[in-house]
Amino acid sequence: MIDKINYKKVTENLIPIFDEAGKISIDLYEKGLKIKMKDDKTPVSNGDLKINDIISKKIMDITPEIPIISEETVNINEKNFNKIFWLIDPIDGTREYIAGKDEYTINAALIINQKPIIGLVGAPRKGQLFYTYGKGESFVIEKNIHKKIICKKNSDRNTIKALSSIGKPSELILETLKNFNVSSIDKVASSYKFCLIAYGSHDIYAAKERANEWDYAAGHAVAENAGAIITTLDGKPFLYGKEDYRNPSLLILRSKDLND
Repeated sequence: MIDKINYKKVTENLIPIFDEAGKISIDLYEKGLKIKMKDDKTPVSNGDLKINDIISKKIMDITPEIPIISEETVNINEKNFNKIFWLIDPIDGTREYIAGKDEYTINAALIINQKPIIGLVGAPRKGQLFYTYGKGESFVIEKNIHKKIICKKNSDRNTIKALSSIGKPSELILETLKNFNVSSIDKVASSYKFCLIAYGSHDIYAAKERANEWDYAAGHAVAENAGAIITTLDGKPFLYGKEDYRNPSLLILRSKDLND
C-alpha cells in the first residue's frame, strides 16, 4: 500500500479542502457557534464537527483504503493497532476558536510505521496553511504564495525564543529551557507552535506528557520535515500509533545550534 501512495499528490489534493474548511470555520464562528461539553469535560462546537466531516470525506475519497482516526469520532477505549492511518484534529485549540482568537488550527497527518509523513496545518485566522509531504518538503501558503520553510532562524541570533502551551510552565520545563539559555517564552495555543518553529520565528518547545497524538502529528510532520529535531525530553524518538493515543513528553529544537 505504501508504494502506491504519491505523498505529494495526496497533499496537494487536500490543500483546497483545507482552504474551504478554514473559511467555513470562520463563517460558523461569525454566525454563532453551538457548543457542548464532551465526556472529558472539554468543549466541542458545531465548527469542530463540520470541519471534521469535510476533511474526513475528502481523505476517504483520496485514500479510501487508509483508516481515519479523528479526535471527534475516535473511541478512546478501542486500542489502535494500525500501522498506516490518518490522524485528524479538525480544530486544535477549540477554546481559542470559541473565544474568537486566531491561534486555532485545522490538522491532518498521515502516519506510516509510527512516523508522520504528510502533514497539513491550517491557521485560518492568520491566513496561513502549512503543509509537508516529505523530508525537506515543508511549505507555508500565505496570500496564495507557496514558500518553502526550512527552520531558518528569522529572529535575533543572540536570543533563544521558546514556546509554551500554558502561561506558567512547570519547574521541569523551566529547567529544561534554562539548559538551552532561553531568553523568552511565548504562550501559544494549538499545533501552531510546531509551525512557528518550522517558520523560524521560535527555537524550542518543551512539554511534559500531555494531549493525544492527533494534537501533535500534523505539526510534527511540518516541523520535522522542515529540519527541526523532535524527541521526548529524555532524547527518545517521538513515535505515533500507540494503543492508547497518549503523547509522551516532547522536545522540539529548531536546529542543533539554536543561535544559528
